[in-house]
Amino acid sequence: MQEQHIASVFDRDLEAIQAQIMKMGGLVEAAIRDGSESLETRDEDLAEKVRKADRAIDDLEEMINEEAARVIALRAPIASDLRLVLSVIKISANLERIGDYAKNMAKRTSVLSQMAPVDDSAGALRRMAREVEKMLKDALDAYIQRDAELAMDVINHDRDVDQMYNALFREFLTFMMEDPRNITACMHLHFIAKNIERMGDHVTSIAEQVVYLVTGEHPEEARPKADKTSLVAES
Repeated sequence: MQEQHIASVFDRDLEAIQAQIMKMGGLVEAAIRDGSESLETRDEDLAEKVRKADRAIDDLEEMINEEAARVIALRAPIASDLRLVLSVIKISANLERIGDYAKNMAKRTSVLSQMAPVDDSAGALRRMAREVEKMLKDALDAYIQRDAELAMDVINHDRDVDQMYNALFREFLTFMMEDPRNITACMHLHFIAKNIERMGDHVTSIAEQVVYLVTGEHPEEARPKADKTSLVAES
């Protein structure tokens, strides 16, 4: 009877932590969506909302880490239970980083709103952000459903985001060479594109954690980059 009571308390602890993960995921999805919309529409008020909302994401990560540490200390989980607690910590860290990138995107909105638009770059960036937002939704669904196949789909889809980034990177170079007046704006736009590409990498890390949680093993192969452009740009 005592063991059953301990197990039920442990289950409730895990459910509470996972509920916080999903709440955090919802806030991060909103940050991606609002950040990219504020960029395309030049809505500085919406951008400010994204910047302020990042604090709630940070607070949730801290809360989740504290609760996970308490569970480990009090319940001493083993095997699959320990994998679950450790995955929660890693997923929350990745969500926090995605939130930071969304905040950075919003920060540049006020700067870009003072400059002439560069073709449909803001619209292209919003489409790229939507791809990442969908990846995140699928990754969180895979986590809740313990669906390793869906998680692998997310991992494979990261290649598409990389290709979108690489195409934008080349476009920005072209715009800068065609008209030096575009250089400052294109530099800001490139940093945003790189931030969105990095969001995709963190979403992929979440999906990899889901695979590990379900199977006990990490995906066999490191995810390939679509090409080397993003790696060169980051070095």
